[in-house]
Amino acid sequence: MNREIRKNWLVAAGLGAALAAATVWNNRRGNYDLTGKVVLITGGSRGLGLLLARYAAAEGAHLAICARDAEELERARQELSDMGARVLTFPRDLTDVQEIRTLVAEVQQQLGPIDVLVNNAGIITAGPLDHMELREYQESMDTHFWAPLHAMQAVLPAMRRRGEGRIVNIASVGGKVAVPHLAPYSASKFALVGLSEAFRTELKQHGILVTTVCPGLMRTGSARHAIVKGQHRKEYAAFTLADSLPAISMDAETAARQIWHACRRGDAEVILSLPAKLLSGFHGLFPGTTADVLSWVNRALPEPGSELGNERRYGYESESAITRSPLTAANQKAEKENNELTKKVG
Repeated sequence: MNREIRKNWLVAAGLGAALAAATVWNNRRGNYDLTGKVVLITGGSRGLGLLLARYAAAEGAHLAICARDAEELERARQELSDMGARVLTFPRDLTDVQEIRTLVAEVQQQLGPIDVLVNNAGIITAGPLDHMELREYQESMDTHFWAPLHAMQAVLPAMRRRGEGRIVNIASVGGKVAVPHLAPYSASKFALVGLSEAFRTELKQHGILVTTVCPGLMRTGSARHAIVKGQHRKEYAAFTLADSLPAISMDAETAARQIWHACRRGDAEVILSLPAKLLSGFHGLFPGTTADVLSWVNRALPEPGSELGNERRYGYESESAITRSPLTAANQKAEKENNELTKKVG
């Protein structure tokens, strides 16, 4: 009898442990169901945006993606449609407020009210402070601050009427800690973090949850679309090497999955990758020391170039033996997988 009781107890304990584990897993993943939801992803034609779209498509969401390049969008549409997703594409310049407003209106007209807005579109300019002109700061702010602001303002009336909605703003650890040679990028991402947090605090009472995402370096394959200034080849080599090394960069598919988990849970903020969490945490405790350490990092980066350094070149125009070497194999693989190879390689 005692043996039978012990057996039953062990079975019950095992089932209890399994249930507890399933509960923990479900809570980690979140229980917001994307099936049938209308999801708008800006910058959704390639890189992280396309990865996020793939996950949403796999869960049965109705997708709207936008980007500037119509050919990129068509390739993304074909891929997502092959997964069985209902997807619409919209070539748009998100630095134009009117294009954002018409985008949201058309999505709502064709797919229905937007349940989830993902502000993912981005631009990055790498180079020494000496070569950064007002144009770089304006472009970064237009893309990372004003475009998300206008998009949120456009979707909020319908979300308020329904009393629910999700907004995901893809910021950066560069919006927590100023990174050398990325001054316009960091400044605009700092602005986006503040904007996103402010919207979170005032919209939660209306059932609208805003999640601020701060990734570190990710292997999306998008480095070749970065704008570089200064000593172009050296600058791009430093940038793409950092973006490729597994020790300091994150697998983009893992990042996309964790972003959706944070959205489902309704998290206020998620910082992606251990190096990004450590850097952000250390900066929070010791901001002065962090700045001093990063000033030493800056000394190891390429110095300003001649007047030619003021010329803007894309990463794919600044390739070298190093940037197409085995050291960047992870990013080269990601370029092919994530629709980044829209320009000549090499």
